[in-house]
Amino acid sequence: MKNLRTCWARFCLGFLLWLPLNVLAAGEVQVGSKRFTESYVLGEIVRQTLQGAGVPSTHQQGLGNTGILVQALDSGAVQVYPEYTGTIVREILKREGNPTLEELNQWLAPRGLKVGVPLGFNNTYALALRESVADKLGLKTISDLAKLPAGALKLGLSHEFQVRADGWPALQKAYGLALVPGSALDHGLAYDAVKAGQVDLIDIYSTDANVERYALRVLVDDRNFFPRYDAVLLMRATLDDQPLQALAGRIDEGTMIALNAQVELDGLSFAEVAQRFLAGAAGTDQGGAATRQSFLDRLFAPDLLRLTVQHLALVFGSLLLALLVGVPIGIWAWARPRWAAGLLGAVGVLQTVPSLALLAFLIAALGRIGFWPALLALFVYALLPIVRNTHAGLAGVPQGLTLASRALGLTAPQTLRAVQLPLALPVLLAGAKTAAVINVGTATVAAFVGAGGLGERIVAGLAVSDAGLMMAGALPAAVLALLVQGVFELLDRRWGRPATA
Repeated sequence: MKNLRTCWARFCLGFLLWLPLNVLAAGEVQVGSKRFTESYVLGEIVRQTLQGAGVPSTHQQGLGNTGILVQALDSGAVQVYPEYTGTIVREILKREGNPTLEELNQWLAPRGLKVGVPLGFNNTYALALRESVADKLGLKTISDLAKLPAGALKLGLSHEFQVRADGWPALQKAYGLALVPGSALDHGLAYDAVKAGQVDLIDIYSTDANVERYALRVLVDDRNFFPRYDAVLLMRATLDDQPLQALAGRIDEGTMIALNAQVELDGLSFAEVAQRFLAGAAGTDQGGAATRQSFLDRLFAPDLLRLTVQHLALVFGSLLLALLVGVPIGIWAWARPRWAAGLLGAVGVLQTVPSLALLAFLIAALGRIGFWPALLALFVYALLPIVRNTHAGLAGVPQGLTLASRALGLTAPQTLRAVQLPLALPVLLAGAKTAAVINVGTATVAAFVGAGGLGERIVAGLAVSDAGLMMAGALPAAVLALLVQGVFELLDRRWGRPATA
C-alpha cells in the first residue's frame, strides 16, 4: 500500500508539472478552422504563412461551427481563422447587406475583432441535386422548388445551414418553399448520400470540388437571397496581420476548387496541399505529381506522437481528477447508507448527458474552448465507475475484519486507511480501469472543441468523407484502449488481490 501511494504521488506530481508545459502553447498564434475541407486548407495555409514569416503558430483544426470559433476568438483561445463576409454580416453581427471591409471593421471594433486579408474568391451557399432528379421535376432555379409539395424531395441539409440566419429558415420564407428539412446531415457525408439516392437536395458551397464529380445541378439563386461570401481572415484586433498580407487576392475561385480537389479527390493531407500552394504548385504539376497517401502513411504521419500525447493527457488528466473527487464521494456514500442510493443515482445521471451537449455547456461556463472543457467533460464521465466501485469495494469488506481492527484499538480513520481501503483496492482499480478505457474512446469527441487528440483525424476524415483518415485515428485509439487496459491489469496483479481472498 505504501508503494502504491508513493507511485501515485509521483504520477500526480509529474502530471501537474508536465501539464502547463505541454497543454498551454504560450506565445504561439492559434489559427482556427471550421469542420469542412476548405476551412481546413485555408487554416493550414495561414499557419504555414505565419511560420514562414517566423511567427510561431498552431492550427486548431475542425472547431465546429461559427459560434464556437467566434467564442474562441472572444476568449483569445484562437487569434485568427478563415471566415466569409456574408457569415460575418448575418450570423455574427446580425445585420444585412454587403458592407465594405471598412464598415465591417467599424462594426467589429467594439468586440475587439477585425477583418482583413481578402483572399480573392466568393464561396456562396447553394442548393444542389442530381441531374436526373432535376430533369424529372424541371428544376433549374430555387424558385422552381416553390412549386413542389412538402414531401416531393428528401432534404439532406447540414446542421449549421438548418439554423443559420442566412440558412434554410430565411431561405424557405424568402422563396415560399413548402419543402420540410429532415434530419441534419454532416456536410462531409452529404455528397455520398445524394449520390446513393438517400437524399435528393443538399446545401453546398460553390467552391466544393465534388459538384462536378457527382454530376449535380446547382440551382440558380434567382432572387439573390444569399449575400456575397468573400473569403477573408477574421482575427483579434491585437493580432499583427502584416505577415498574412501576402495572401491577399492570391486565391481565386478556380484555385480554391483545385485545392479542395487535392484533398477530396487526390487524397492529399491539408498540410501538403497548403505547402504545394505556397510553393506555387496549386492546381498544377509544378511541384510534381500529387500522390495519394497510403493508409500506413496516414497512420504513422508525423502528427501521431503529438495527437497520442494530447489524447493521453485528456484521459489520465480526467482520471486523476475523477479519482481525487470520486474516491472521497464513494467513501462518504459507503459511510452513510441512507444517502448512498441518491448519491449514486445523481452521479449516474451525469453520465447520461450527451457528450457534445456537455462540451457546449462547459465552453459557455468556462468562456473558452480546448483542453479544459474537454478535460472536465471526461472527468464527469469517469466519476460514476470510480464512485460506484469505491462504494462497492468498501461494502464488500467483511464486517469481522473491521470489528477486529477496532478491537485492536484502531480508530475509524485508521481502520479505513489500514484495513478497509487496501481490501477494497482491487474493486477500486477495476472502476479506474473502466473509467480510463471508456475515456480513451470518449476523448475522440474532444477534437470538436480544439482539444486535440486522436479524434482530430476522425473529425477531419468525417469532414472530407475519407474512411482511411478516420481509421487512421480510430485504430490508434483502439490500440491505446487495449494498452491502458493492460496497464491496469498489471497494477491489479501488483497491488490487487483475488476476489476470493
